[in-house]
Amino acid sequence: MTPFDYKPQSGQSIFDAVVFAAKRAFISGDYLPGQEFPSVRALAADLKIHPNTAHKIIQRLIHEGWLEARPGIGTIVCEPPQARPGEKAQLLGHEVEALVVGARRVGLTQAELLSAIIERWNQIDKARGNTK
Repeated sequence: MTPFDYKPQSGQSIFDAVVFAAKRAFISGDYLPGQEFPSVRALAADLKIHPNTAHKIIQRLIHEGWLEARPGIGTIVCEPPQARPGEKAQLLGHEVEALVVGARRVGLTQAELLSAIIERWNQIDKARGNTK
């Protein structure tokens, strides 16, 4: 069973939503380095997506260094890859803006948003065994 769900946003493809959900699962500790990742068939069945889409998702995650295909063993989760040039700027440009807009939409203050971010950051660290 795949331990993550995907939630496509308006205008977002299923492919992008599942890739993001998988990365979130790797970072949050739902999948640990060395753990087996579902096969194309299992991923497609669990998430109710087309097998071709599942194949493309796994290939993208391998290409980006999140997964490694091991013949005779399967697809294995890797240590999170180092950020490539431009990824931090891309994250700040899109994800943070979406977060701020969403927080303002529901009436959060800046302090409440920062508190929620810090709390989630600490939860992820705890799940991964980090005590930073």
